[in-house]
Amino acid sequence: MKYRKIENQTFNLHIIKTKKFKTVTVQINFKNKLDKTEITYRNLLINVLCESCQKYPSKRMMEIATEDLYELTYQATNYISGKYNVMSFDITFLNDEYTEEGNLLNSIDFICEILFHPLIETTRNDTRFAKKSFDLAYKRLEENIKALKENDNLYSKTRLLEIMSPNSMHSYRSCGTLEDLQKITSTKLYNYYKNLLKKDILDIFVIGNVSEPKIRKIINDKIKIKTIKKKSESHFISMHRNRLLPKTVCEVKDISQSQLAMGFKLSKTTEFERRYVLNVFSYIFGGGPDSKLFKDVREKNSLCYSISASGMPLNNALIVTAGIDKDNFKKTVSLIKKNLKYMQSGNFSDEDIMKAKVTYINSIKELEDNPQNLLSMYTGMEYLKSDDIINRIKKISKVSKKDVTKFALKVHLDAIYLLQGGD
Repeated sequence: MKYRKIENQTFNLHIIKTKKFKTVTVQINFKNKLDKTEITYRNLLINVLCESCQKYPSKRMMEIATEDLYELTYQATNYISGKYNVMSFDITFLNDEYTEEGNLLNSIDFICEILFHPLIETTRNDTRFAKKSFDLAYKRLEENIKALKENDNLYSKTRLLEIMSPNSMHSYRSCGTLEDLQKITSTKLYNYYKNLLKKDILDIFVIGNVSEPKIRKIINDKIKIKTIKKKSESHFISMHRNRLLPKTVCEVKDISQSQLAMGFKLSKTTEFERRYVLNVFSYIFGGGPDSKLFKDVREKNSLCYSISASGMPLNNALIVTAGIDKDNFKKTVSLIKKNLKYMQSGNFSDEDIMKAKVTYINSIKELEDNPQNLLSMYTGMEYLKSDDIINRIKKISKVSKKDVTKFALKVHLDAIYLLQGGD
């Protein structure tokens, strides 16, 4: 596998050349500083762009085009990455050597048509996205935003972050809000799109057995963006300072199982701790069937249906979630606190450390087996300055019991949220 980053005046091209896959995957990312008012715009925009374009004025025509391109697949997502908001467009298609000469060119042309030649309507007064495409995209996003409340686990995490750090970047909902959606018109969205092409940081990733000169020429010919490339800042953000006593919030919903979410802030952590020690700590604390929380809260005391701990390194936080009966709320919280104290006192074994490291290292090695996982790794290297596979393995191997114990003392309970179910 060979990686090369080529910096152009308007965008960065990242080529990961490998013979491991029969396919080529291209990801085009638009990245901008996180702004709460823009999140809904960006979610709506990806829906509109994937609904139609000038060359393929309907969803059906897009699907026919993908069939002609040997079942090309495409997807678009908008996600929050620390201080940034990223709109990501992916296509995966067969390499020319398994189809015919020109499939690479035609496939990249397909995604560029969607991104840069949308279906629009022009009047004497303004230019806007086509009404049918806008209305379909608007309705879909509206349904997605409303659906957040139906996903009890995700909604609990979202509410917890809002309680932990209200009115900050941590509390922003990645799907957007109905309040912001209702303010967006087709004309406003089109104007936002035109501005986005001028101000966003653009990165293009290509994974597959491709010729560098060939792919560079195709990308340079197809992507004509007139903007000045900007420098990216760190994605990492810090929570507000810790509360003296954790805040507890309870909301009632007509569900059979209650959802508990506990938020912990991490204070004064080093880069090594955020990137590596946090992973080992999370695994031992609540990362699987061998973890302290699983064995104590679920198996020994039968207090929950599920329980897990997950680190949020970009936010300097850690979240524990559990599905419980409402009557077990106080006891479950008490046991989770007790197990954190065990971690802080070093009450875990060297075998626990070893299991966590082996699990992490195996997951890192598996990144090379899937083009989407590889994309995540290389976007992490570009956006988060993450280490490559070799250095990740070296650094995780250095994590000691002393490191984990020291880190555990920096974990502070800040907020408790219960989405309380019925009887």
